[in-house]
Amino acid sequence: MARPVVLYLAISLDGYLAGPDGEVDWLAGEDPHYPGDLGYDDFFRQVDTILMGRTTYDQLVSQLSPDRWPYPGRTTIVFTHRPLPGSRELQFTAESPAAVVERLRREAGGVIWICGGASLAGQLARAGLIDRYQLTILPCLQGEGIPLFSGQFPPSLLHLEACRQENGVLLCTYSPRQ
Repeated sequence: MARPVVLYLAISLDGYLAGPDGEVDWLAGEDPHYPGDLGYDDFFRQVDTILMGRTTYDQLVSQLSPDRWPYPGRTTIVFTHRPLPGSRELQFTAESPAAVVERLRREAGGVIWICGGASLAGQLARAGLIDRYQLTILPCLQGEGIPLFSGQFPPSLLHLEACRQENGVLLCTYSPRQ
């Protein structure tokens, strides 16, 4: 069986991943001191490969987690036109995201997590390569910023598999309709 490819992201109610300058200071539920993890740990235990674009990588290492790599023990593949030297766990590639995902699906392993950003999510949605959309919908309206998907693609019908509320946040899972 092919490994599942999951887009797991947090978005505002009006569909933005981040503010106009990439800011994500609004990523909290109604209680900003809420002790729960909104299901992240359960999801992350299933993941062994993480995919992200270069902008997401740059923000991660410069702003969100500058002092330590947040994904030890997982293979992370960063899509970029300016590859950097990598390691076994951190790889940079100019290869097409669709080609990488198709190759990874044939290999043994766990969940392939599309961690961000909008360009990568849009490319893989257009190619029909996302098996599950796990969206954490936060109780805020951004008004502007970086939308969940960039670029155009044909309409896609989805099936709501599950949705629950925790701390004012909606945790919704969708899959493509067959």
